[in-house]
Amino acid sequence: MEYRQLGRSGLKVSALTLGTMTFGGKGSFAKTGNTDPAGARRQIDMCLDAGINLYDTADVYSSGLSEEILGEAVADRRDRLLITTKARFPMGTDPNDRGLSRHHLVRACEASLRRLKTDYIDLYQLHEWDGLTPLEETLAALDDLVRSGKVRYVGVSNFSGWHLMKALGISERDGFVRPVSQQIHYTLQAREAEYELAPIAVDQGVGILVWSPLAGGLLSGKYRRGQPEPAGTRKANDWREPPVRDLDKLHDIVEVLVEIAEARSVSAAQVALAWLLGRPGVASAVIGARTDEQLADNLKAAELTLGADERTRLDEVSRPPLLYPYWHQANTASDRLSAADLVLIAPHLKA
Repeated sequence: MEYRQLGRSGLKVSALTLGTMTFGGKGSFAKTGNTDPAGARRQIDMCLDAGINLYDTADVYSSGLSEEILGEAVADRRDRLLITTKARFPMGTDPNDRGLSRHHLVRACEASLRRLKTDYIDLYQLHEWDGLTPLEETLAALDDLVRSGKVRYVGVSNFSGWHLMKALGISERDGFVRPVSQQIHYTLQAREAEYELAPIAVDQGVGILVWSPLAGGLLSGKYRRGQPEPAGTRKANDWREPPVRDLDKLHDIVEVLVEIAEARSVSAAQVALAWLLGRPGVASAVIGARTDEQLADNLKAAELTLGADERTRLDEVSRPPLLYPYWHQANTASDRLSAADLVLIAPHLKA
């Protein structure tokens, strides 16, 4: 297992993270899986044996049950791993049971600590943007949680580029703890992050943790052109993340994945994960699985290195178009582009 520095922190995280959204299977989260406590402990054992040191959950997953199961499963080995959880979404019916206010964040953090049966959270993440709470209030609350010892590092999730830069600017201006990571959706099927979020990662040192790196199973090789969709999947259960805006392009991507996978005698999922782990700014991909067999297959991606030709084929079949102002920069500023600029623009210059 490779360990990568998380942003500008001194923390090293495994290239793969175990995501626990499948733990519990309560309410709408049953669509993603329903791993019970015994299954959770078994999967965590598999991940520890593989060298994974980061375990991701959120208070909203199965209304706190995911945190409870994770906390119970790691209680006797807490010092061997890192736990990251998140807060923002509704945890009750009161109007203050959601958002990124000081009121909600402090209460949410303390509730997560109880469910996780731990004294501290290694990485505490803002699960989504809150346009109503001033960022100064949110970041001050996070700073207090770090100073109190309840949280060690902080990050954001599902922020846009300007949201993230605003958070970084305020944290540096006011001397608050600085986010070290951003947990985002980024796959061969959805490369929008390359417009702003991946360049920010490179330029500002904010490590990328990728959620749903197989696009909810769309990149697993199960979804092929001209073939019936498999039953029992998230998509079949009407789980609507991520959206598929261009089905033909998705099928094109999957065909290349399958061709490379068959030539390598590996799975398409491993190829998709390996491509992602080679992208600039990516610290770790958060993998989850309904079954032990799926998890075992995904874990093998940490051992797979793609060749330059293979990466080029995947880049070309999935490349996002250059929006403005990027096409203008490619045409007129190619002699003055930084490493962050080139995350998006470099392949277009070669083409």
